[in-house]
Amino acid sequence: MNRSNPTFHYIYDPLCGWCYGAAPLLQVLSAMPDTAIALHAGGLWLGDRCRPTGQALRDYVRPHDQRIEALTGQHFGDRYFNELLLREGGLLDSEPAIRAVESVLALGGNGLKMLHRIQQSHYRDGLWAGELPYLASLAAEQGLEYAAFELAYHQVNLGNHIAESQDWLRRMRGKGYPTLGVEIDTQITVIPVMDFLGQPELFYQHIVTLLRA
Repeated sequence: MNRSNPTFHYIYDPLCGWCYGAAPLLQVLSAMPDTAIALHAGGLWLGDRCRPTGQALRDYVRPHDQRIEALTGQHFGDRYFNELLLREGGLLDSEPAIRAVESVLALGGNGLKMLHRIQQSHYRDGLWAGELPYLASLAAEQGLEYAAFELAYHQVNLGNHIAESQDWLRRMRGKGYPTLGVEIDTQITVIPVMDFLGQPELFYQHIVTLLRA
């Protein structure tokens, strides 16, 4: 009996610095043949967990982000630290980015590519990726029209998606974001993604060995 093709379940948040650090590992998975990646946004910054931008937020996240950059090589830009995080009246809110990724998927686009573009915009370029027009411009890079994207954006059932993602997090006994596992023939194997940050070649070898087992 042939085994089914693997599905990698990735539990993430688009505004999680460690998930940005893990982006090169997800690119390794996306380049592997006969595999699928299911994206599950957990909602790190939602509702009463949203944080206003300002000096306090920058002071809180900066040492973590600098550690991530040193460990993974993923660049955090000056504009991110000195403008975006200090933006007057801003709010660290995951909802718009989650809606955008789910909208791209609903329209047949590449959700992981959309996630990576949001992460690059936020962390590397220091651009606020929380408004529909800008998110639509990123979706347009995949040939998706504004009107279709806008409709899909407002139709995302965010509550259901977050609940399902949290269920996946519990099933994989994840402690937070990022959490990664692979499902083959209904069996799920957790992958210690944090152990491979900054080591995409070693991660690739681990995945190949895992899939051959």
